Amino acid sequence: MPGGVPSGPDEEASETTRRPPRRAKPGPKTVGAKNRPTAARRKPASTQMPPSRREVSAGGVVYRRTRKGASVALAARRTQKGKLVWGLAKGLIEPGETPERAAIREVREETGLEAMIEASLGTTRYFYVWDGVRVRKSVHFFLMRATGGDVRDRDEEMEDVRWFPLDRALKEAAYRGERVVLARAAELLS
Repeated sequence: MPGGVPSGPDEEASETTRRPPRRAKPGPKTVGAKNRPTAARRKPASTQMPPSRREVSAGGVVYRRTRKGASVALAARRTQKGKLVWGLAKGLIEPGETPERAAIREVREETGLEAMIEASLGTTRYFYVWDGVRVRKSVHFFLMRATGGDVRDRDEEMEDVRWFPLDRALKEAAYRGERVVLARAAELLS
C-alpha cells in the first residue's frame, strides 16, 4: 500500500491495521425443509431462465425430379429481426393430428404444393427464444414427392417459395438442423 492509500478491498488506510486476505465463503446456506438457497445465493432476476414451452411440429422436404436431378422446394420467411431466410415447410401438429398428416397439411399451406410422403427423415430438436419465451421444439421431417399444386397458392406467412437444385438448397437453407435433414434427403434421392 504505497503512500498509505488503499489499493484494494483487503487493504485499509493504515499499514499497521491490515486485515488478512479474504477466505472463500462456505457453500450455499439452506433455509427451511426444502433446502432453498438464501436470497443472497439466488440468481439475480436478469440471469434466471425465461419461461419456456414445448412445441412439436412436422414438415417435409418436397422434391421433384428434373433432367438435371432432384430439386426441392424451399420457403422464405422473415425472422423476428426481419431477415429473410430460406427453409423447409413445417408447422405445429394440431390436436388429434399425426405427424404425417401435419406434414402434408403444412406443406400444402406454406408452399401451395400437394405432396406424398415417401420416407421419414427423422426428428430435429432445437430451442429458440421468441418474445421472451424459450421454446423447445421437435420437428418430424418427411421426404415428400410433389404431386401437384402451385407455389402461388401459398399462405401469406411465406414471402416466396422456389425450387432449388438439391446441392444449392443445402447451401441456401438458413438453419443447420434443416441442412442436416436436406443431406439425409440427398442420400435417399441419390
